[in-house]
Amino acid sequence: MMVSLERYRAFIEIIDRGSLTAAARHLDVSLQSISRSLSTLEREFGVELIRRTTRRLQPTPAGLAFHARVKAALTEIELARAEIGRESARVAGTLRIGASVLFAPKHVVPAAAAFLARHPQVEIELVLSDAIADLVEDRLDLAIRIGDPGPPHLKMRPLGQLRRGVVASPAYLARRGLPQTPEDLAEHDCVVRTFGPEGDAWPLTIDGTVARIPVRGVFRCNDAASANAAVVAGAGLGLAPLWQVQDDLDQGCLKVVLSAFEPPPVPVQAVWPGAAGTPVRTRLFVETLALRLGSEGARL
Repeated sequence: MMVSLERYRAFIEIIDRGSLTAAARHLDVSLQSISRSLSTLEREFGVELIRRTTRRLQPTPAGLAFHARVKAALTEIELARAEIGRESARVAGTLRIGASVLFAPKHVVPAAAAFLARHPQVEIELVLSDAIADLVEDRLDLAIRIGDPGPPHLKMRPLGQLRRGVVASPAYLARRGLPQTPEDLAEHDCVVRTFGPEGDAWPLTIDGTVARIPVRGVFRCNDAASANAAVVAGAGLGLAPLWQVQDDLDQGCLKVVLSAFEPPPVPVQAVWPGAAGTPVRTRLFVETLALRLGSEGARL
């Protein structure tokens, strides 16, 4: 078991103050605790660090050498903590964040509100678009990207995986029947999203392999919200990120079909310029968002 920093501090104080009692008083712990810390250190390293007699404590040569190295290391740790504290206290300025039109209200805005409550000197400006933003051209501090994270020179933090599914309204299913296999899609009307890489070829998982299934329909759309609304209205089956239509699923306006053939999830990540000197407000907001989305690898 690795020795804790508290035991290192106890050892430093024993030597610096010349007695177990003085060290215990300075650290505001019991004498038994100080004595136990020293004994644990010596047992851990298998060497006597301080020779104890009834009259005095005498550091051994090994103890003196260890004291010098550990004290220097602890000093560096305290300086690093102080520096982080000063940096956190200076969290201020404007944070420009790019995100998609539908994803931002449900996931980015709650994280932004929580962040602003903790850091009142920060201002957040959301720049919403379903197009892939250029961080430099759009003067963004970071962007939340769904799917391709972009060029490799960007820094990136995975935030989760977004599930997708084939959905339909109860009225459509009552009229046209329930598809049982991906091949059944050839006999159905489908709402085709004309943006993104998939369009009229839906990626469904068949026997562990992703296959692109051709679909067709009389309703085509280049906007996610309108495509979802068309599916709710009964215009056809739709392939949608489940987070986009969760409210409709909860209310019974939509049902998931072909669940055994669910498409692979789509990654979502925060990206920001890879240059040195990333502002602390950017780093802290990314951490806030990652925590709210349920940590790396979480599915939404």
